[in-house]
Amino acid sequence: MKVISTNIGHPTPIVWNGKQTTTGIYKQPVEEPLFLETESVAKDTIADRKVHGGVFKACYLFSADQYPYWKEKYPHLEWDWGMFGENLTVEGLDESKIKIGSVYRLGTALVQITQPREPCFKLGIRFGSQDILKEFIDHGFPGTYVRILEVGKVGTSDMMELVEESQDTLTTQEFYRLLFSREKNQEHLKLAIENDALPPEKRERLEKLL
Repeated sequence: MKVISTNIGHPTPIVWNGKQTTTGIYKQPVEEPLFLETESVAKDTIADRKVHGGVFKACYLFSADQYPYWKEKYPHLEWDWGMFGENLTVEGLDESKIKIGSVYRLGTALVQITQPREPCFKLGIRFGSQDILKEFIDHGFPGTYVRILEVGKVGTSDMMELVEESQDTLTTQEFYRLLFSREKNQEHLKLAIENDALPPEKRERLEKLL
């Protein structure tokens, strides 16, 4: 897997339900490498730290391979890397293969796959339609957040190389489907609850569904 683009967002004012707020989802490619810190990407904007940033959402990765699909659905948009609010656009990232808990060398940083991105209204604002929320869920390729095990820099053309694969656990896509399915796969629930790469509060909520 190879990093195609490094992306940073600046505070952008938006209006939602008649109230003004800000978002960092409008990310743009930058030439310089990103520095991955323990709970965020240096110089990036996180408007709402209740749902973004932190140990289990320090950096967001999205697959360059998914861009053609979305460009066809939304051809009127001005497309560039970072459209999904990702810090890193990665070629070859496949949510059906990467596993929750696996560890990768990413530039000079060491990262662990944590949880997929769950879309919110700000993605709908970015794309000009809240319809994309359901479309994004149904498509099943949400990208992934990572935990930073060793801080470091990552730049364009850096590789994302597997260091340690998580054993007997869920792929990012399987976990994503588990989150949004009405009938929960009990075996997948057990695997998720036992995986400490997921945040404790999420595992506690899932445990109630067993």
